Amino acid sequence: QAQLVESGGGLVQTGGSLRLSCVASGRIFSIGDMGWYRQAPGKGRERVAFTTRSGNTDYADSVKGRFTISRNAAKNTVLLQMNNLKPEDTAVYYCNAGLRVIGATGLPGDTTDYWGQGTQVTVSS
Repeated sequence: QAQLVESGGGLVQTGGSLRLSCVASGRIFSIGDMGWYRQAPGKGRERVAFTTRSGNTDYADSVKGRFTISRNAAKNTVLLQMNNLKPEDTAVYYCNAGLRVIGATGLPGDTTDYWGQGTQVTVSS
């Protein structure tokens, strides 16, 4: 079993900054792509930022130049640095990762999508 746990959300004024953190824990054999998604009230979930295992990154147009995703392989962690926040960034932010988990046999299974529980980010105007 494995899990993703996010932290770092909160309330901030327009123009402020927050840093979200996501830690993967459990019987992890390897971690593939990792990303951050968000869901605002009444809207669908959208991908905000994405990083591959090799370090390539991609961002939604709405956050380019303001958000930075990074990962620390040694700590099984992915971060999202959010600067110059706007009210439209208000949402629940979710961490996502493709994990290979060691099963009961002691062997790693296939890559499976895991999601964190979400952390609320609120930007006041």
